[in-house]
Amino acid sequence: MVYDKIDNIETYKGLSEDIYEGLNFLKNATPDLACGVHEINPRVKAIVSEYETKNVNENCYEAHRKFIDIHYVLLGEEIIAYKPVDCLYETKAYDNDGDYSLFSSTSPGCDLIIGNGFFLLLYPNDGHMPQLCLDVPMKIKKVTLKVRLNQ
Repeated sequence: MVYDKIDNIETYKGLSEDIYEGLNFLKNATPDLACGVHEINPRVKAIVSEYETKNVNENCYEAHRKFIDIHYVLLGEEIIAYKPVDCLYETKAYDNDGDYSLFSSTSPGCDLIIGNGFFLLLYPNDGHMPQLCLDVPMKIKKVTLKVRLNQ
C-alpha cells in the first residue's frame, strides 16, 4: 500500500513504468474528465465515476489479484478503510471474471482520506473498503486506475 500526495510521484518512478504512467495521468486529470473507461495503455485503464459516498459499505473489504488499484478523487473527499488481507475473513470467494474477493473484519482498519491531491495505491494483499464518507455523504468524482500485474 502506498498513500501519498500526487505531487510526489517521482518517488514511485522505479515501481513500474505502468504505475508511473498511471500516476502521471492522475496528476494531469481535471474534474471535467468524462466518466467512463479511458485506456492509458494496454495494461492500464482509468475508470472515472461519480457517486455519493456512504456511511457504511455493505460489501465490506475487497481485494484483487490481477490488478493494482490506484484511487484518486478529482472532486470531494472519500475515506477508504485499509487492512491487510491476512487480517480479514473471506466472505465471498474470488470471482475471476470480476477480479475480486470480499472480506469482513471483527476490528476496525486504518481510515485513509483521499482527495485534495492524495492517492492510494493498493496491491493484491491490501484489503480496502472504498466509498466511505468523512462526516456526511457527498457527491464525488473519482478515478480508479487498474494496473495489470505481470502474471
